[in-house]
Amino acid sequence: MLETRVLGEDDWKVWRELRLAALTEAGYAFGAQLADWQGDGDREERWRGRLAVPGSYNIVVLLDGQPVGMASGMSTEHDGVVELISMYVAPGGRGRGVGDHLVRAVEQWARLAGARTLRLAVAEGNPNAWALYLRNGFRDTGDVGGLMPDGVRREHIMTKILANEP
Repeated sequence: MLETRVLGEDDWKVWRELRLAALTEAGYAFGAQLADWQGDGDREERWRGRLAVPGSYNIVVLLDGQPVGMASGMSTEHDGVVELISMYVAPGGRGRGVGDHLVRAVEQWARLAGARTLRLAVAEGNPNAWALYLRNGFRDTGDVGGLMPDGVRREHIMTKILANEP
C-alpha cells in the first residue's frame, strides 16, 4: 500500500536518506551532484532549510512503511506556475506506481495552491522519467534548461496545464 507523507523540517533525516540515495544511484538525472551534499554540504541545518523553503511542498511515498520515493513542489516567481523538482523513485518502488503517485500528489497540491501550470525539467537520457511525465499529461515545450553537471547534456522543460486562464 502506498502512503504519502508530507515533510516538515523536522523530517530532514528521511529527506536526507532518500536524496543521498537518489544522487548516488541516479546522479545522471539531477542537476545537483552527490559531492554537493556530502562533506561540508551534509549539515542538519542545510537539510532543514531545504524542507523549510517558503512555498514548498515536500513529500515522500512509503511502500509498506518504507520510504521509496520523493518529490517537491515549489512555487515560482512566475504567477500561476509550480515547479515539480527533486523527483526520485528508489529501485524498490519502481514499477509499483510510486512515480505516478508522486506526480499526482504534487499536481493536487499545485491545483489547491491556485497554479495554472505545473513545470519540470527532465534530463536527456532518462527515458523512464520522460515516459512517466508523458503518461501523466506533460508535454515537451521544446525549451532547454540548464546544462547538466556532465557539461554535455541539458535539461528539457515539460509542462502540464492545470487550469484554463480566466
